[in-house]
Amino acid sequence: MDISLPSILHAIDTTGPGGAETVFLDLTENLTLDGYRSFAIIKGPGWVEDQLKARGIRYYIVKPGGSFSLSYYRELIRIVRENNVKLIQAHLLGSTLTYSIIALLLRIPLVATLHGKVDVNPKERLIYLKNLIMRLGVKRLITVSRDLAEYVEARGLFNTSDIRVIYNGVDVDKYSRNSLTDVRRQLLLDDKAILIGSVGNIRPAKAYHILIEAAATVINDNPLVHFVIAGHKKPELMAQLDDQINRAGIAANIHFIGFQQDSAAFLGQMDLFALSSSSEGFSISTIEAMATGLSVIVTRCGGPEEIVSHGNNGFMVPANDADALAKGIIDLLNDDDLRKRLSSNGQSHARATFAMTTLLRSYQNEYLSLLP
Repeated sequence: MDISLPSILHAIDTTGPGGAETVFLDLTENLTLDGYRSFAIIKGPGWVEDQLKARGIRYYIVKPGGSFSLSYYRELIRIVRENNVKLIQAHLLGSTLTYSIIALLLRIPLVATLHGKVDVNPKERLIYLKNLIMRLGVKRLITVSRDLAEYVEARGLFNTSDIRVIYNGVDVDKYSRNSLTDVRRQLLLDDKAILIGSVGNIRPAKAYHILIEAAATVINDNPLVHFVIAGHKKPELMAQLDDQINRAGIAANIHFIGFQQDSAAFLGQMDLFALSSSSEGFSISTIEAMATGLSVIVTRCGGPEEIVSHGNNGFMVPANDADALAKGIIDLLNDDDLRKRLSSNGQSHARATFAMTTLLRSYQNEYLSLLP
C-alpha cells in the first residue's frame, strides 16, 4: 500500500461481531477507488480488530478518554491529517457523532451509515444536541432500509436529499447448502433431525423469547425438529431464556451454540431459517439464508419487509406473535413443494439484489460524488 496516497477513513465504535461491524469490514477491505487507500480507526481490541488483522487492513486503535476528551480528538485529528484523509465513513451513532465534529473542524466530507432505529432513538441522552451535531457534520446519510430512512425523515433529522438507502450485501458465492455435519455432531443429533437455524447476537430486539414460545408448539407437533441459534450470548438475557426453555420442557430440542465465525458453513447445514426479531434495521442473516438456498420465515419488523415477499420468496408473520410464527414453521415443514419454491425464488432474489458487488458500487458512487 502506498501510504503517500490520500485516504478514506472507515470508523466504528463497537468491537464485537454484528451486522454493522461486518459491513464496516467489507467496505474497508473491498471498496477501492483509484488514487486512494483505505484504513480504519477503532476504539479497542476484540472481534473487529481480529478481523482487521486477518484481512490485512491497516488500522489504529484510539481509546476515548471520556464523554468529551480533548486529547482523544487531538489524536484523531493528528491521524486524519497524517494520513491525508479526504473522506470519512462512519458507522452507528457513536462514531457518527465523533466524526461529525472532526468533519466540521477539518472540512472533510462525512458519510454516515445508520444500521437501525437504535441509532436515532428519541430517548437517547442529549438527543437534541446529538441530532444537531449530526445534521451539521454529516454530508451524506446512508440507511440500510427504506423503513429506516422514512423513520429518520419523519423525525426531521435530515433532509430527504441527503439520505440514501443502500441495502447491505453479502458475498453470495460463499453461500450454498453443504454436506457438513459439524452441528449435528456437536449436538449429538442423527440424520433424521430437522434443523431450524437462527443467526443473531442474544439481545432484546431479536425476541428469542418469541422463538422459544413458538418452538414449544412446533416441537410438540414434530419432536424431530431442533432449533439452533448462533450468536454471542448476553449472560443476563441468556439466563432468562434458559429458564423459559426449561419451564417449557424443550431443552433437548433448542440449542444456543454461541457465535459462529463462518455463517456460510453454519447456514449450509440448516433445513430452514427463522427470524423472530421485534425490530431490524435490515437483516444480513436473512439474505445469507436466502443466498444459501434455505426457505425463510421472518417477522414483519422493518428491514426484512424489504427483503422477503410473502409467499413468493419466503414467509412473513407478524412480529411478537409466537402462534403465527409456529403455524408458519409447521406449514413450511409440511409442504415440500412450497419450501422448494420459496428457497429457489429466495436464492435468485438474494443473488440479484443483495450481492456484495451491488453494495460496493452504491457506496463507491456516493464517495465519488463527494470527493474532489
